[in-house]
Amino acid sequence: MFLPHISLADLEQTFFSKVLPKTLQLFDNLMYELSSEAKGLTSQNTELRCTVRNLLQTMVQLLETLTGCVRYLCTLQECVPLESIRTLPSSVLYVIKNTFTHCKDSESVYCGHLHLISDLLQAMFKETYSLQKQLMELLDMISMDSTSTEDNITDMVSVIHTVLEICSVISNMDHALHANTWKFIIKQSLKHHSLLQCHLKHSDILSGLCKDTLLSFQSCLQLAEQMKMSEIQEGTDLRLFQKTVKLCRFFANSLVHYTKEFLSFFSDSCSQLHQLFLQIYSKFPPSLYAPEILEVHRDEISRVFLVALDPLINQLLPFTPFMEQVLSEKLDLPAEQQLPQCLILITIMDKLSSQPEEVQTLWNTGKSLSLFSALFFSFQQCSGELSLPVCLPEVISTGQPAAPITLYHYVCVHLCSFIASTPPSHFPQLEYALLDAVLGSSMITSLLAMDSWCFLARYGTAELCAHHVVVIAHLIKSWPSDSYQVSALGVLLRRMLFLMAPDHQVEFAHKFLPEEVENLAVWQHISLKALNPDLRKRVACQLCVAGLAQCRRWLNSRRALGELRPVNTALSVLLAACNFAGDTLEAELQASVLGVLSQFWSFLQAKQVSEEPSLQQTLCLLLHLLEFFIQALDAELITQVFALQSSLFRLDPPDHIRLAMVDFLSSMGKVFIPQEAQRQVVPQLSCLFASLLADQTWLIHQHALEAFTHFAEETSHEDIVPQCLNSEETKNKVVSFLAKMRQVEETIEARIERMKQERIICSAQLMKKDGELESTGEPLAKRACHPPSEEQYKSAVGTMEGAVEAVKLLLRKGSPPAWLAVKLEALHTAIATLRDSVR
Repeated sequence: MFLPHISLADLEQTFFSKVLPKTLQLFDNLMYELSSEAKGLTSQNTELRCTVRNLLQTMVQLLETLTGCVRYLCTLQECVPLESIRTLPSSVLYVIKNTFTHCKDSESVYCGHLHLISDLLQAMFKETYSLQKQLMELLDMISMDSTSTEDNITDMVSVIHTVLEICSVISNMDHALHANTWKFIIKQSLKHHSLLQCHLKHSDILSGLCKDTLLSFQSCLQLAEQMKMSEIQEGTDLRLFQKTVKLCRFFANSLVHYTKEFLSFFSDSCSQLHQLFLQIYSKFPPSLYAPEILEVHRDEISRVFLVALDPLINQLLPFTPFMEQVLSEKLDLPAEQQLPQCLILITIMDKLSSQPEEVQTLWNTGKSLSLFSALFFSFQQCSGELSLPVCLPEVISTGQPAAPITLYHYVCVHLCSFIASTPPSHFPQLEYALLDAVLGSSMITSLLAMDSWCFLARYGTAELCAHHVVVIAHLIKSWPSDSYQVSALGVLLRRMLFLMAPDHQVEFAHKFLPEEVENLAVWQHISLKALNPDLRKRVACQLCVAGLAQCRRWLNSRRALGELRPVNTALSVLLAACNFAGDTLEAELQASVLGVLSQFWSFLQAKQVSEEPSLQQTLCLLLHLLEFFIQALDAELITQVFALQSSLFRLDPPDHIRLAMVDFLSSMGKVFIPQEAQRQVVPQLSCLFASLLADQTWLIHQHALEAFTHFAEETSHEDIVPQCLNSEETKNKVVSFLAKMRQVEETIEARIERMKQERIICSAQLMKKDGELESTGEPLAKRACHPPSEEQYKSAVGTMEGAVEAVKLLLRKGSPPAWLAVKLEALHTAIATLRDSVR
């Protein structure tokens, strides 16, 4: 070779700048001829085949020559300045990229006649591989520092970007080549970090890394799925699977290293990183959308790849744009990415406790959503996974192996652990998220919030628990009693009272006096079992007295249906007193309660009950109360109760009435029906049971089976039992229930598919409902105007009192905004005006 005879300083000017452009022209001509001649290649046309082979042989020789040039430069002991070989890298990379592209497209280029030239094509690929390897070795020898010229920086940036383009060409051709090419990009980017950081296309490099990581991960899953289907767990497929998993780990490590150095340039690329996690977890167990793979393969992917990817989240936690992306209200994720989003948020929660305070503040306060609120929202979207339910591994006891637990249990454990590490300064965001979730429309999300809130009450101070109980009680008083939010708050209040210190329970009873009518709305939700025996007895007695007084006022008045709400509240309070403290009530008081209950049945009419929701609630409460007094009912009252139920059942009552009937019928097993009532009651009882056992609503049917079983076990009227089973189908269902036999055995695959379909249907219904709410349409017909009742005034004033308490709470937690004083002054004036108007 003549290169050794040219000095290094003269190489570019004397040789490379003159020869390489001509070399590229020759290369382009060869490529053009190859592409043109290859179209007509056949085994019969020997002349054309010879021409194509000669062209390929020439191409291999050209590649060998270029490799020789680069190899010579690598043997030089001295440092090679980039300006001495400026033309070489770009020219060689051009050849490499186009040759690899030709090899990749060879199936289509050679029109199915690849076997005629496969040996030369393979030689061309190998020589290109060697040329790239040699060039990377040469470029690795080049040193750049602060004195490097702008041209040198531009050339190195161009090299890295061109190698990035080569990565996209070779991604599915060879694992080692692919990994080494990416290794070069990462190494050179980090090596010349200070010089190149402002010039590199970071978003393109990150996009390429994410794309190739996902492609490798998908290849792992495909191989694992093939091995499960073929039931072959060794051999070529297994070795290829293991190599691909290691390639995934390489990409994960590359992402971690690159992100660590260039994170500040990723402001506009956080959605790519977020999507990377979402797509990986959406295709991996326990996702409903993951392929079926063996546990051993799942564990290897998790142990080798996912563990390597985990540090990436640690690096992204302090980065505000990533936080804004993950906690955005406008993600609008598809169904398969809802669980991954939930798991990402849980992972972030697990890591935050070890982060500096400013990072915790970043996530706990958020921009549009806090981390708490985002988790509850994400959890709510996982309806299919919660219904199935999917399970995740969790270490329950120290030193024990991880055991599978349900998604609900998993989220609850990790959320409570995070709450335990949350600084008190972030409690406003926590309390807001808990209350918002409790009041939300998703029952299971509301339950998660309640469980978490109860953990907070137990983990925190007794004063914190007492304060929360008082706030919840005020909210219940200020909310309309027929809203579902009050039901949720009532459940939470009932649970929280068990966690209160005894002295705080006494204070609560003084603050919300049971004998005052306006406090009955609170006490109807409380289990008196939470109170100590003395306090329980006193409160139960006071509640009964207040509840009876309220019922008698209505019974002795004109009995207007519009005034039933406080009556239903009174009945609820009586039910709470009887259920949770009935053994402490004196006989005289019990007799008074039963006497008042009996008066209601004399005017209840089936048609009116079927049309009036408030009367339906009254009936349900009366039926539940009669269960407590079931053995004290006389013949006349039993006859009235069954007559109404039978008449009402013919009018197809709603489900909540049917459930109340089921519970009442269950308690009838304890009763000997008086002789004078049997002729009328027994046929009605058996008919009601038969109808409820045949109900098509699964919840009612299941409750009816349980109720009938209890009735049959306890009743002394054994002749009634067969009368209730009026069909062979009903009889078979009861027998299967008693034998604990499943009616239908659903496969896991069928159940998963059903969950997916249910999610689609529910989402469509919610969207339809939202559209109906947003549409203007025709105005609703006006209802008749009635003068406001006393209860409405009390409810409005209670709302004002609750708002005042909320403002007091906010003032204790921090300094108020400047406008607050002006607003309070305006409210003071408005209240004074209201006061003057009622005088």
